[in-house]
Amino acid sequence: MQADDHVCLCFRVSQRKLVNWLKREQPAVASRMSECLGAGTGCQWCVPFLRKLHSQWRAGEEPGLTVSPNRFASSRDAYRNRGNHTQT
Repeated sequence: MQADDHVCLCFRVSQRKLVNWLKREQPAVASRMSECLGAGTGCQWCVPFLRKLHSQWRAGEEPGLTVSPNRFASSRDAYRNRGNHTQT
């Protein structure tokens, strides 16, 4: 996944925005990442990925996801088709 690819597909929040927000806000808990343009509050597919970015940041690593954007999007579509979403 590249910096400008969307991690939160519901609200179109890019990895770059999330990483910059992490560095600026320095949240103690991953759940605060929803304050970055509502990430993770739509279908909630991206919540595990938000947690991963947060845990990388907390460990002093450069946050980043290695999944391909196409695979990420198709997996999210399958998730939604199974009815595993709350909105959007």
